[in-house]
Amino acid sequence: MADYDVIVIGGGPGGYVCAIRCAQLGLKTACVEGRETLGGTCLNVGCIPSKALLHASHSLHEAEHNFAKMGLKGKSPSVDWKEMLAYKDDVIGQNTKGIEFLFKKNKVDWLKGWGSIPAAGQVKVGDEVHNAKHIVIASGSEPSSLPGVEVDEKVVVTSTGALELPKIPRKMIVIGAGVIGLEMGSVYARLGSEVTVVEFLDEITPGMDKDIQKTFQRTLKKQGLNFIMGAAVQKVDAKKTKANVSYKLRKDDSEHVIDADVVLVATGRRPFVDGLGLEAAGVKMTERGQIATDHWKTSVPGIWAIGDVTEGPMLAHKAEDEGMAAAESIAGQAGHVNYDVIPGVIYTSPEVASVGKTEQELKEAGVDYKVGKFSFMGNGRAKAVFQGDGFVKILADKATDRVLGVHIMGPAAGDLIHEACVLMEYGGSAEDLARTCHAHPTFSEAVREAALACGDGAIHA
Repeated sequence: MADYDVIVIGGGPGGYVCAIRCAQLGLKTACVEGRETLGGTCLNVGCIPSKALLHASHSLHEAEHNFAKMGLKGKSPSVDWKEMLAYKDDVIGQNTKGIEFLFKKNKVDWLKGWGSIPAAGQVKVGDEVHNAKHIVIASGSEPSSLPGVEVDEKVVVTSTGALELPKIPRKMIVIGAGVIGLEMGSVYARLGSEVTVVEFLDEITPGMDKDIQKTFQRTLKKQGLNFIMGAAVQKVDAKKTKANVSYKLRKDDSEHVIDADVVLVATGRRPFVDGLGLEAAGVKMTERGQIATDHWKTSVPGIWAIGDVTEGPMLAHKAEDEGMAAAESIAGQAGHVNYDVIPGVIYTSPEVASVGKTEQELKEAGVDYKVGKFSFMGNGRAKAVFQGDGFVKILADKATDRVLGVHIMGPAAGDLIHEACVLMEYGGSAEDLARTCHAHPTFSEAVREAALACGDGAIHA
């Protein structure tokens, strides 16, 4: 029976990063993971495989719609679905093996199996009990469903099943117009499926800036996605090869039924804490079933929690930041996470990214702000690659010019957002950004132009 300074429960982005950082800081560390591979949901059945399919389907779209415009003539490629899934699996394998290598390099022990906490300072894996001065819970989340909707991962699927369907469905219904639903829906729409998104609210991507929501939905409609908004799903009747979705429109209580070969339930995720023994250990929970924390410490001394099991956005990079901060706190350093500067990205085409406050949040808070906007239609690089849809929107304090929020819909938005993150981390102003030289021709010039629009005006608008 080995004794450890730290045992991390969960080998996802939060857990494996925390374990590696603990080891770097000289702590004897182990990580508990019950999957066959490390990386958690993100690397195995989430972020990474979905990006592989998004890339593949986007490449197909380019071949079908834009190659001829560039003088690239010939027959568009046909889709070999099995080969596409094999490519996705290869990408997963490369990434998960990479984490195994990092564990060996940093001398982190992988305790294979599912962990529980029989008492403070103890972690049980299988039949063995390991002692630890500190335990970090990083067990992640799982898809949540709706009453009347039973998931079988064949006809009615979560994001996990959607990544390994035996064939491309002729018709797909997506329940939920959040990040996962729109990403996977756009994959199958580009592969030829008739995709209908059913959303309870009146707008897509809840919590995002309303300018983005409207333009984004309009763009997705042009790409072939159908939307039924303000619809409360009542039940899903699944048969062997298809399913009927019954819903009620909130505006008039009218009842409707639509059918599809596959129904993707993308109604969010919930903390995965089953079997950990938290109640017996005395760990306090929130009303929403999350682990209550104060600077990543739980109510039980020596037990910490990070990532999707705690409050805040369920994002891999938020979990990673918390993993590093918790590790540094355990080692006696000052761990820090700036929760006001955590970007969110939707990896559709065009991409959508945001950081900081939305215009609606600033209005509600009574902040006197100004807006700088710039369309990608004014960006030479974007037009050259058929990606002129979208815009950059910068929100800055009217009195101080400090940037409070940035919202981007357009090419490489998920990468462009990070110069805004760095700027905001240092309390920078729109003028700081506007006076920074940006290479030409790049997509990033649109960010500078939006910053200029916060002042005397953009140059190319």
